[in-house]
Amino acid sequence: MTYGLIGERLGHSFSRIIHEYLTGEPYELKELRPEELGEFLRHEPFRGVNVTIPYKQAVIQYLDELAPSARLTGAVNVILRGTDGRLTGHNTDYDGFLAMAGAAGVRLQGSRVLILGAGGAAAAVEAAVRSEGASCVAFAVRHDFGPARLPLSDPSTFRDYEVVVNATPVGMYPDIQGKPLDISLMPHLRGVLDCVYNPICTRLVLDARERGIPAAGGLMMVVAQAVRAAELFHSTVFPDGTVERVYRWLLAGRRNIVLTGMPSSGKTTVGKLLAERLGLRFTDTDDVVRTFADATIPEIFARQGEEGFRRLESAAIESLAGEQGLVIATGGGAVLNPENVRSLRRNGVLLFLDRDPGMLRPTADRPLSGSRSELESLYNKRLPVYIKSADCRISNDGTPEEAVERILTIIDKV
Repeated sequence: MTYGLIGERLGHSFSRIIHEYLTGEPYELKELRPEELGEFLRHEPFRGVNVTIPYKQAVIQYLDELAPSARLTGAVNVILRGTDGRLTGHNTDYDGFLAMAGAAGVRLQGSRVLILGAGGAAAAVEAAVRSEGASCVAFAVRHDFGPARLPLSDPSTFRDYEVVVNATPVGMYPDIQGKPLDISLMPHLRGVLDCVYNPICTRLVLDARERGIPAAGGLMMVVAQAVRAAELFHSTVFPDGTVERVYRWLLAGRRNIVLTGMPSSGKTTVGKLLAERLGLRFTDTDDVVRTFADATIPEIFARQGEEGFRRLESAAIESLAGEQGLVIATGGGAVLNPENVRSLRRNGVLLFLDRDPGMLRPTADRPLSGSRSELESLYNKRLPVYIKSADCRISNDGTPEEAVERILTIIDKV
């Protein structure tokens, strides 16, 4: 290995993608058991490695020197091997966290900040928020309570904090249902930052945004820290705007584009064209439902009714919630269930593909919209839900190609 990442479990990591995109140099992922860590650091002839959970503090005992960033944070996520073989630890999580907070518009100066967790990532977060002038910093932990270490199981001890930072892996793929705390118990909250970057929006982030609280997941953080790490690896400085450019590139390849709207509004046709243009995979939630049930949609309605179909539809959506890089066409009633919308938002942006009701086509295989009058009534009933649940409304009264061009024009702004 020349450059790479070490950690215990690396299946979720975006590091290789980012580093190879930035530099074109090979970048390897190396999973290590705790008993293998020392041997690797002593004998592997790497030039530079990133370090992730759970070794950001454990590696320090094997290093010859700590750079100021590592001494400040008490944690290491970058190790450089000098020409003399000496190992120096650095910390770029500090830079990454401040980039995330800035992009999210979360003000740290003068804020009471609660950090969830007390590991290496939490140490970097603490150093960063103190450097920004936080008025108070405390940790919410599961054990080892003491000064500024509050029991996570007792929310009453931190209800007055204003900014929450999740520095634990709770909510990380594949356990995307996880949530470290209930922010509804924090009436003064005005900012939420989650270091987890896969999924793009954790349940914690979604909870905050639904309350109108500025919030961000860790994708910007992981990009910013990786850019700084690559600068250290290659003794270079990238141009201004590199972090934003790489973030947008990574987001475009990982984010799902979810098309919502009425039956016959063109979601499948537009979705397939859009997926082809963007190099993403296309899927239709109705197709997943048919696979789950081994039956057609009319057969499902006949056997299980609308309630049974909706259960299958929610299961299909949940099965797609953790995937990335998809264009997803949803069933006409998918967004009627708020939990479906939340699931789709974990990795997706929702676009309401709107077509004039006079242009919608009733068909016999659509149980709830088999006639013109049923379609128009359904459209009027669902329109407020489509608008409320969508990030953007896209007209599809023209050709599918025109709708695709409209989406491509706005997608980077959503």
